[in-house]
Amino acid sequence: MHRLFAILIIALAAAWTSPLPAPAQQQASGVSVGERFHLAQEQPRRRTLLDILFGRNSGGAEPEAASPAASAAPRAPVASPSFMTVETKNVNATRVAVFGDSLASGLARGLSRLYAQDPNVVVVNKAAGSSGFVRDDFFDWNAAIRESISADEFELAIMIVGINDRQYIPTPNGNAPPLSDDYRAEYLRRIVEAMTQFRIANRPLIWVGLPPMRAGEYSSALAQISSLQRSAAFTSGVEFVDIYERFVDEDGNYTPYGPDLNGQQVVMRLDDGIHWTDDGSDRAAFFVDKAVRLFYRGGTVTIEVADPLAGSDVQSMLRPPYQGLGQIRLLEVAGLIVSLNEPRRALDGLVRANPPAAGAGIDLSAMVNAPVGRADSFGVGVDPLATPSLSPEPLAN
Repeated sequence: MHRLFAILIIALAAAWTSPLPAPAQQQASGVSVGERFHLAQEQPRRRTLLDILFGRNSGGAEPEAASPAASAAPRAPVASPSFMTVETKNVNATRVAVFGDSLASGLARGLSRLYAQDPNVVVVNKAAGSSGFVRDDFFDWNAAIRESISADEFELAIMIVGINDRQYIPTPNGNAPPLSDDYRAEYLRRIVEAMTQFRIANRPLIWVGLPPMRAGEYSSALAQISSLQRSAAFTSGVEFVDIYERFVDEDGNYTPYGPDLNGQQVVMRLDDGIHWTDDGSDRAAFFVDKAVRLFYRGGTVTIEVADPLAGSDVQSMLRPPYQGLGQIRLLEVAGLIVSLNEPRRALDGLVRANPPAAGAGIDLSAMVNAPVGRADSFGVGVDPLATPSLSPEPLAN
């Protein structure tokens, strides 16, 4: 009897520690997100002691083995969110072209996902890997932009480029080393030429600055190149989107991690410390979209705005045909608006008809002696036509 009881205990322990076999569809690879969620809800429970003693299973009758014909038949597709393809977009959808290097290719994919359910936006990937504005013998961006404009391939342009531009650049004085004075002059000339092409063609351009890189020296050089791009954008009236601080930690240093659009910490950069993961490109696209909304209005690109400089002496200035950060800078230069961040001017910098002598300061008595009716008389003033009254004699001591 004791031996029989021991054998029963051993059999029960063996049955208890062995999990139920997984269904065939769980063991298969390549299961979609919807299937994983569905299967997670129907995981078989472990067999209890009652199941073993009385023969109960976890979910009723055991499923019948699938026949070869049934296993060969295709499974019904699992329901998933509907994402529009280029073919399902509206015929007159706004075409947003993304120009640049391999970073631009990642940004284009992020924007495609962002606008996947918008029937009025089509993202056109015009990126060219290993390209830049330095080696125009390898890839000439100004020529490519000219051809794209002539072919009428887009209504709105986005550009991010520069990760391949830290190298010698041909100049009239020979090959200039990276970030030298000759380099800066020639690099600015080339990117301003590109920006001018978009402006002449009346195609809004959004220029995206470069993110930080893992290698410190390389990141510092690209930050200077991005600064050149920012200067050219402001002087050319181009919208500039700075994403540098979106990819740094709380100390301002490079980090491969960051919050996704749901606030979860995810990996934003690939192992090379340069390119984005899908989450990283989605994050970049999220901030670029804020600038896109300046021009895109539900299927149309709006660039016709009132010209605040019309009829003025500065109307002939180099200005964009739309309103953005670049336009604001030009209005500041024209003196039509004043930035709230401007430092306060000293009193001796004010314009006066008769400035006092050096060290004399401002004569406050001029406010008291102001004529009646002048703005600074404060309701008192002096009547110049009135007869002056005699002053009383001082009392004797």
